[in-house]
Amino acid sequence: MAANRTYLSPTEIPPVIPVFPLTGALLLPRADLPLNIFEPRYLAMVDDALGGARLIGMVQPDEAAPVSVRGPGVYKVGCLGRLTQFSETGDGRYLITLTGICRFRIVEELDTTTPYRQFKVDATAFAHDFEAEAGEAEVDRDALLSALAAFLDANKLEADWDGIREAGTETLVNALSVMSPYGALEKQALLEAENLKARADMLVAITQMMLARMPGDGEGSLQ
Repeated sequence: MAANRTYLSPTEIPPVIPVFPLTGALLLPRADLPLNIFEPRYLAMVDDALGGARLIGMVQPDEAAPVSVRGPGVYKVGCLGRLTQFSETGDGRYLITLTGICRFRIVEELDTTTPYRQFKVDATAFAHDFEAEAGEAEVDRDALLSALAAFLDANKLEADWDGIREAGTETLVNALSVMSPYGALEKQALLEAENLKARADMLVAITQMMLARMPGDGEGSLQ
């Protein structure tokens, strides 16, 4: 397995990456995304990643995009992750965790012989993704916590509030975005938010709209 590595700029990102299209899966810089891998083509993708740089790109299928001969159309913006946890199950599955590095924009899909899809990508538009904690001071943390409390209360859920209050603002915003139970369009909007403040504001707005549409006894959960 490759040694640990830190990526510091878009120039360090490989121009071609393996990509896993998955509806509702949101990966963000420095956030973790657990995945249950069972399809043969993605098992092969994980095997190849483990033998190389341990990098996998996450994108969502886009119903409005043209269908490729290799699979469904996908959104143009995704997020590159590094495989940081891996385990095998007794029934042929892999349980992995990707840790987000940076977002990327798809340039083109390549014609390859691998069973999984590979894309040429460009991360230059997301150079600020490499700056940990960038923009934290601009986030309205109180509004974010208030929206979270309202969501938990409406869905009769509990949370580790001590841990939440101790979490850094970037960690909190991105983790809540990843875990949010919202649809593909909302997840894509959170991914493409210009900066941390925009993502936090959007998360609060989406949560408030969802709560406004809920009946008195709303049921839901954070994934």
